[in-house]
Amino acid sequence: MTDVAELLERLRGGEVRALARAISVVEDGAAGAAELLAACAADRGRALRVGITGPPGAGKSTLVDRLARELLRRGRRVGVIAVDPSSPFTGGALLGDRIRMQGAGGDPGLYIRSMASRGARGGLAATAAEVCLVLEAAGREVVLLETMGVGQDEIEVARLADVTVLVLVPGMGDEVQSLKAGIMEIADVYVVNKSDRGGAERVEAEILAMQGLVEGESAAPVVRTDALRGEGVGELLEAIERRGSGSRRGLLGGGGVEEAGPPASRKDGNVFGEDDTVSGDIEGGLRLDHLGIAVRSIAAARGFYEGLGISVAAEEVVAHEQVRTAMLPLGETRLELIEPVAEDSVIGRFLARRGEGLHHIALRCEDLDGLFVRLRAQGVRLASEAIRTGAGGHRYFFVHPAGTGGVLVEMVGDRMNETDQ
Repeated sequence: MTDVAELLERLRGGEVRALARAISVVEDGAAGAAELLAACAADRGRALRVGITGPPGAGKSTLVDRLARELLRRGRRVGVIAVDPSSPFTGGALLGDRIRMQGAGGDPGLYIRSMASRGARGGLAATAAEVCLVLEAAGREVVLLETMGVGQDEIEVARLADVTVLVLVPGMGDEVQSLKAGIMEIADVYVVNKSDRGGAERVEAEILAMQGLVEGESAAPVVRTDALRGEGVGELLEAIERRGSGSRRGLLGGGGVEEAGPPASRKDGNVFGEDDTVSGDIEGGLRLDHLGIAVRSIAAARGFYEGLGISVAAEEVVAHEQVRTAMLPLGETRLELIEPVAEDSVIGRFLARRGEGLHHIALRCEDLDGLFVRLRAQGVRLASEAIRTGAGGHRYFFVHPAGTGGVLVEMVGDRMNETDQ
């Protein structure tokens, strides 16, 4: 038996020393690292990966500690990856495992690894993905990834985690505004921590207003917690489970890994997922349908395009969206000017938050119903609860920017009277 094979056998047998050794081999790129990772990849997807991110001082470490304790109470085996700034002298993490996790430390069901960022951007360490694979091979059912808290550029966690939790606190003021350009848009669950402070309601209102483009239950939930007292942690875990249910149904409750089924796609910036196969008929049937441009006034905006020889072919009001639209044919595609008819509409809130500009891109699909079912089954986050009918009688649904590389994508099908319904 080779050294790697022996280490892997001990790792899968639950030996903590073997787990620590395997992670060190991976982090250091030592001999056998590639072989070890290739073997661990067979267990990819066994654990629910939960990213915990947010600005410094939001209480992420305390919240991770409380989450770990609650998961252990529910009988889950937990791994924690806590990323810290690097020491300028040793290159290692400035904070250690025992310092970070005072409450849950010492439980045999918990393994904590502090990792140095070593200059990696996005709030994670360069080998965080590889360490996740090792933890999954070791039988950890939930992996909590805590970023080091440097601000809005910590969006890399959304590519690695199944569920991304953004932790905010009252009194942040302009910091919430600055975060909107990046990480605010990729969170699956929002937490208002230290909610005993005044101003928690205001932070929650800011988050809800920011989510103006998302419908109903598809909007990311907002949970208030007081991590120091352990308040709201159970509710947070329930919200995490709901968000992760597309890939790990029942994992945080009574069900085990064996009941969770095969791993679903991870959010890697592609709506179909890196490891998913999409049948040729759907993939081949996609083409660009139009670009949606939010404007305050169609009458004012259309002049520029008409000056280029692009005329408005159709204009109508879509009552349930509270918008007026104007379609301008452009070769095989179209431009759609979208004007709100109410300030509190989706487009009205978009204009108040960002101003005029590109709102979405639309792709036409030959089998819209099949694509909707497929994406939901793959765990892709949608911004629509169901297929709806919009301008020109066309059926459509939206895919949330969290799964598309930051762009709201509309999937468009045939007109309602062209379907078999």
